Amino acid sequence: MKLWLALGAGTLAAALLAGCGGDDSNDNLPSSEPPAVTGLKLNFMGRYSTGQFDESAAEIPAYDAGTQRLFVVNAQKGALDVLGMNDPANPALVDTLTTSDIAANTEVNSVAVRDGLVAVAVQAPVKTDAGFLALYDAETLELISFVEVGALPDMVAFTADGQYVLTANEGEPSDDYSVDPEGSVSVVDISDPQNPVAATADFTAFNGQEDELRDQGVRIFGPGANTAQDLEPEYIALDADGATAWVVLQENNALAKVDIASATVTDILPLGEKDISQDGNAIDASDDDGVINIRTFDGVVGLYMPDAIHAYSAGGDTYLVTANEGDARAWGEDTAEYFGTEGAGCAGDPSLGFVEEFRVKHLVHADGFDRRCGDDLPPQLRALGAGGLLNPTTFGYCGAVDGDPGDCREDDVLGRLNITWTEGYRTDSNGDPVMFTAAGVEDPAGDRIMYDILYAYGGRSFAIWDAEGALVWDSGDAIEQFTASDDCMAGAQRNIPCADYFNSGHDEGSAFDSRSDAKGPEPEGLTIGTLGGKTFLFLGLERMGGILVYDITDPTAPVMQDYLNSREDWVTEDTESVLASAGDLGPEGLVFIPASDSPNGKALLVVGYEVSGTTAVYEVEALRD
Repeated sequence: MKLWLALGAGTLAAALLAGCGGDDSNDNLPSSEPPAVTGLKLNFMGRYSTGQFDESAAEIPAYDAGTQRLFVVNAQKGALDVLGMNDPANPALVDTLTTSDIAANTEVNSVAVRDGLVAVAVQAPVKTDAGFLALYDAETLELISFVEVGALPDMVAFTADGQYVLTANEGEPSDDYSVDPEGSVSVVDISDPQNPVAATADFTAFNGQEDELRDQGVRIFGPGANTAQDLEPEYIALDADGATAWVVLQENNALAKVDIASATVTDILPLGEKDISQDGNAIDASDDDGVINIRTFDGVVGLYMPDAIHAYSAGGDTYLVTANEGDARAWGEDTAEYFGTEGAGCAGDPSLGFVEEFRVKHLVHADGFDRRCGDDLPPQLRALGAGGLLNPTTFGYCGAVDGDPGDCREDDVLGRLNITWTEGYRTDSNGDPVMFTAAGVEDPAGDRIMYDILYAYGGRSFAIWDAEGALVWDSGDAIEQFTASDDCMAGAQRNIPCADYFNSGHDEGSAFDSRSDAKGPEPEGLTIGTLGGKTFLFLGLERMGGILVYDITDPTAPVMQDYLNSREDWVTEDTESVLASAGDLGPEGLVFIPASDSPNGKALLVVGYEVSGTTAVYEVEALRD
């Protein structure tokens, strides 16, 4: 069976048709029963480079076996780069596919390929307007047809039988939040590719259930938004039967379950929280202490907020794998009027945006919020109160007492950690904040809000869930522990100690520990392939970079197999100046090509790197007894 993937952006996108991937022996041994696969290793083969740095010039790859072509989303062009894969070690630009034949100034967000049919998610010139699903011929690159879908289609995927193409229509608001279109999932019947028919799975049936959904753990928090406006579909996974889709609602920390035949959202599944106080869930929370310090913190939780998701079958059941990246809403963050002016009553204009991210040290400063006026203080936070406090019962371990955060806000403790101010503070039965005095005394006349829990972004992990969204397994702090260890080596030749560049950013050199205050290594993209009857996960770490490989055949006990990071220059601060030799930075989308479809008869992994603007090709080597 062929593996047909869709990988989409806005951050990225891809969809595994669950259970696919092709059982690929990758050996050419004469025996009819080759030795069992005991492991897997990645080997760098080659790359295509756009020569564009930090322009998202290589994001989402999809592969067509019939033409031996890669179709790669190039956001810098707003188009698809078509690469020939006749020689996988030297992919070459064949052509560029634009969508100007649909409408001027449209942009490509995502791509999927199946049996010579290229499905493209097309963003309208104004992102809050309805977008398009377009079908092209993989050989001629001619437009076959297109159909209108929802606002900001950010990911596209084929069902296993090829009857439908689905798009995740994110429906992001305008930067000033004055327009907030509804999120949706378009189910497009392509039985006749010349005449696609779109149906819409929307969330309007859940309008009016906002409080109930919030109580269940679904984040609905956009200014004035109902459920349908606030939910933002990001990424799609499909079961092997083409009957059910699971759609990531990243900012909402939930999944939507969709019945494909009726184009109906049947359920919204909250993903819950990751307790950072528990052993095995530790994080490095500071980018300013100059050391690797992975530890637990009472009162801190991580919101899973996955980006990529895939479905696969094990033991007759369907499981979902997520890359738990985390993502904050930040609209209007470059608008000075949104944040107000210091000394003018801190009168930021909440109609000009919505920014939910804030550092702990600023949230709980004893002098209150106004010291951040005109800098990074969201007016919606200021409307809640004049300052924030930490619950001394929970945060006493780092010195918090009534009215004083103690050492909790120090840079080498929790001070640098980015969290969301929108939740975690104490509320009454109506959902309104319980007020306190600056001394930490509960008082309706007070002007401080009390944080009992701090909510950080992302799980810094990958997780496996069952079909109803129940957690089966989570990698915990394994990724950060590994990249901090002596066992982790970067570079295509595996000769660069990862620990020397732990939690580095992906767009500059000498950036040790620079992402610890945010989302750490930031798992974002993933794909799945099968070799020798085993199922393997390929997971891209957006910031630290590199691809982790796990055997996930048993969803309750994944086993790490390999890590390869083909970034070569880690020290040149101006990375753009050494782009030609820097290697690959910022993995976004991944596609597995089984040996049966591969141009050279070997299983391959292709990765789009948005920062280096490169598309890298790796051999997937099966290890055998």
